Amino acid sequence: MKITKKLTFGILSAAALGVCASSAYAKTDLSLWYHGAGNGVEAKIINQIVSDFNNSQDDWNVSLESFPQGSYNDSVTAAALANNLPDILDVDGPVMPNWAWAGYLQPLMLDEAMLTDFLPGVKGYWDGQLYSVGLWDAAVAMVTRRSTLDDIGARVPTLEAPWSAQEFNDILAKLKATGKYDYPLDLGMAWKGEWFPYAFSPFLQSFGGDLVDRSTYATAEGKLNGDAAIAFGEWWQGLFSQGYAPGNSQDPADRDTGLLEGKYAMQWNGNWAALNTLNKFGDDTLFLPAPDFGNGSTIGAASWQFGVSAASKHPQGASAFIEFALQDKYLAAFSDGIGVIPAKYSAAALTENYKEGGAMAVFYELSKAQALVRPVTPGYIVEAKVFEKALADIADGADVADTLDSAVDEIDSDIQKNRRYGH
Repeated sequence: MKITKKLTFGILSAAALGVCASSAYAKTDLSLWYHGAGNGVEAKIINQIVSDFNNSQDDWNVSLESFPQGSYNDSVTAAALANNLPDILDVDGPVMPNWAWAGYLQPLMLDEAMLTDFLPGVKGYWDGQLYSVGLWDAAVAMVTRRSTLDDIGARVPTLEAPWSAQEFNDILAKLKATGKYDYPLDLGMAWKGEWFPYAFSPFLQSFGGDLVDRSTYATAEGKLNGDAAIAFGEWWQGLFSQGYAPGNSQDPADRDTGLLEGKYAMQWNGNWAALNTLNKFGDDTLFLPAPDFGNGSTIGAASWQFGVSAASKHPQGASAFIEFALQDKYLAAFSDGIGVIPAKYSAAALTENYKEGGAMAVFYELSKAQALVRPVTPGYIVEAKVFEKALADIADGADVADTLDSAVDEIDSDIQKNRRYGH
């Protein structure tokens, strides 16, 4: 009987040790929310990264939930209010400061030295700390054909010598005078929302204005309604009053195919649409830098990035996943899959289109040399909407000075209401 007891005890002890060993090696679950639901190529790549990460180590297990891009931000806001945020969040670069200020995010636990070679637009800083980092960026260029410029005797601009304001305006006039096009320039007015501040505020900045005074972020006075901004607004309005570009009523179909069909001579568009033009016009295609309106040639920067939610109890694991995702092979996979600009040069070298001599390599150089992030402030989400409305109204003929003054009043009121957003 004693022997039986000892045997039973030994079996139970071994079982208990097995349970303890199993528990010791159990992975900690991490949740990831992503904005790319519905994009099969994007979903395949992000799922591969998650699978590779989970198989690469024994500490963490990431589970992915994808949302449609159109409803993603609202889903995050609702989850924050319900105290139900995941560990890892996908966040649009210009929105990140608002989420950090609102308490949705916490700083990343990454060695920032590893980001030295990354494009500036993919690094999301707020209040002196790194909160997010992206696997890609996007850039906008003036897209046209070499034969189009040759036809009017216009020079091909370079990064070192972009078109001046006078050159650009003269080119638009000459293109219009040919009578070959419905409009010399397609700005993409059919696209609404974030396209306006992303694509058009660089023109304002090149004139010398901005959405807000970046030295304090306390006011838009003097920046969005000063002499430089008014000069920009008058030039902007002239594009439509002189028939150089289609206005707010542009047909979305024309935005997609107008350049390809010969309705437009030039188009202000991003790298994500470049392959369509290359496939149509081949070596005749040109991707050109933005004109310099007096204060440098500038384009927008910052696309979707990864961050760690403030609710995560495992920021080390969440940051480890983000660091894992920053490998060149994944940056290159996204680039080849959905046409985006790789976040660093070594990854670009692995891609078909952005490697040296690649058909879209110029976009990497544009992003590196000209990109300026949108105002790094929680108030940007309001500033962007106010700017969009102001530009749409001015394009429709509203008084430039009055419209910009009203925009400044609205932005400043929001800043004061939110106690300067912590600046």
